[in-house]
Amino acid sequence: MTTEALAELTRRMPDWRARAEQALSRCLPAANLHPARLHEAMRYAVLGGGKRVRPVLVYATGLALGLPEERLDGPACAVELIHAYSLVHDDLPAMDNDDLRRGKPTCHRAYDEASAILAGDALQALAFQILARDAALAASAAARVEMIAHLAIAAGSRGMCGGQAIDLAAVGQPLDIAQLEDMHIHKTGALIRAAVQLAALCAPGLDAATLRSLDRYAKCVGLAFQIRDDILDVEANTETLGKRQGADIARAKPTYPSLLGLDEAKERARLLHEDALASLEQFDERADALRGVSHYIIERGH
Repeated sequence: MTTEALAELTRRMPDWRARAEQALSRCLPAANLHPARLHEAMRYAVLGGGKRVRPVLVYATGLALGLPEERLDGPACAVELIHAYSLVHDDLPAMDNDDLRRGKPTCHRAYDEASAILAGDALQALAFQILARDAALAASAAARVEMIAHLAIAAGSRGMCGGQAIDLAAVGQPLDIAQLEDMHIHKTGALIRAAVQLAALCAPGLDAATLRSLDRYAKCVGLAFQIRDDILDVEANTETLGKRQGADIARAKPTYPSLLGLDEAKERARLLHEDALASLEQFDERADALRGVSHYIIERGH
């Protein structure tokens, strides 16, 4: 099944990435629209790079549930805009102080710190505007409110922002594996779970058991994604990663390889992949792309 699932994802991923890129370009303000420098910075931070894992998860979940892609463009853009804003802010001198992102200068280096902060703020606001107003979403008011609530929780102090706060406090501090997983369930996992949840909320009347299965899948792939990131920070090079290799080690950040060793970290990612696949047992071949995403996450090279 893994070979077929990976082949299905390989077939669909380029189209989904291109679709997400086009949808993001449409929803972002034009670069020449006043205030132009802010809008340029927003487009710079979002377009022309990135793995687009979160939009791909939205489209793959929609495929598993038999949803048309045009209904999923809004949620795919919303979750990716939140992700892009988080990267802009994470790269700032007050946070991780990074100079390189996706193989090009970080937003605050290409523009300036104030523009980067405002661009991140504006991207976050745009994400919620899309969920509230996108006509193609064709969702009820109640469903839109639920989507907004899920994304707000994933992005806020109980999700991504909370995870970043834990991460900053953990620099140079000893953590055990439970504490490390708690940090990444918030920092990385929450938004990946939100990508799957937003797609599921586009399918009215979905039963509770199906929602639980999809959420279990998302929890597994979200944690596996972070473990693979930690492994790549050790094994890959800066050119391949598109960001500075060894940055976590240089900052004395706790990581899965530093706590478990590389081999055990890889084994932990593999077990999460197996759990993700098990969560999809009730689904037919339409969920093969989701199965393929899980495989891609633990094997990716950047």
